[in-house]
Amino acid sequence: MGGPTKVEIFGQTYSIQGDLDAKYVQMLAKYVDEKMHVIADATRTVDTQKVAVLAALAIADELHSSQREIGEREEMLKEQAERCLTLVERALKQTA
Repeated sequence: MGGPTKVEIFGQTYSIQGDLDAKYVQMLAKYVDEKMHVIADATRTVDTQKVAVLAALAIADELHSSQREIGEREEMLKEQAERCLTLVERALKQTA
C-alpha cells in the first residue's frame, strides 16, 4: 500500500490514507469538489461548512434515489421471473 493520496476539495488540500486505490480516491474527490462548486454557485453561499452540508445532502439524495431504483428493478425482475416460472410449469404440466 502506498502513502496517502492528496486531493483538493473546494480549495482545501486533504491527505487521504486508506485501502482505496489512489485514482478512485481522486475521482471521488473530484466529484465532491464539483458538487460543492455547483451548490456554491447556485446558492451563492461562501460558507464552506454550509456548502459541504448541502453537497452531502445532495449526494445522499443521489445515493438514496439510486438504491430505491435498484430495489424497484429487483422487484420487477423477481415478478417477471415468477411469471416465467409459472408459464414454464404450466407448459410442463400440459406436455406431461
